[in-house]
Amino acid sequence: MGDSLFDKFGKTFKANQIIFCEHEPGDDFYLIQTGKVRLNKVVGTKEKTLDILGEGDIFGEMAILEEAPRSATAIAQEPVTALNFNKANFETLLVSDPQLAIKLLKIFSKRIYEAKRRLMILNFTESETRVVDTLLMLAEQKGISHDETEPVELDTNEEQIANWCAVKLDEARKIIKKYQNMGKINLKAGKVIIKNITELSRFVYNKRKVQYEENNQ
Repeated sequence: MGDSLFDKFGKTFKANQIIFCEHEPGDDFYLIQTGKVRLNKVVGTKEKTLDILGEGDIFGEMAILEEAPRSATAIAQEPVTALNFNKANFETLLVSDPQLAIKLLKIFSKRIYEAKRRLMILNFTESETRVVDTLLMLAEQKGISHDETEPVELDTNEEQIANWCAVKLDEARKIIKKYQNMGKINLKAGKVIIKNITELSRFVYNKRKVQYEENNQ
């Protein structure tokens, strides 16, 4: 990204500055240039960290795509610079800079999938199911089918899994340890190996089926 783009669309935020709040209306989104942004969401009565984004990530895009209120609170975890686009200037950008537009649209597609997939995870009330479904989601991101018969290696750790599924780190560690003791997964430095992804998929499928039936009684 050149200086000219930042001159037109750039914004800066101080560490711990709130960029926008959950549920407020919005008509713009951000592409991070430097720094990290934390996304928090109120789940039940507690505020959970959904993700920590860095350089090249976008956030707030659902305001453009669905004209919906903000689904999370965005906070600058450290000093942040970002490009800020609203619907009007984004449409101009699509015409004037097709290469950047294609890059952003690819990011949009990925982020839409991640957002919807994460909501599926957060709909579970049980922490164990959230953790297991997060492992499935991370495998899906690598293009791995739930029918895979070989062990599946994921580049992740306990903290990232806890953030993805909005479960306290200590609780996520206990669940991961339980599955390790059961021989269903292995842990290495920065990696989780799923022994039988089909088995985990069946577990989550059955939990989702039960929850659906309970909600529609």
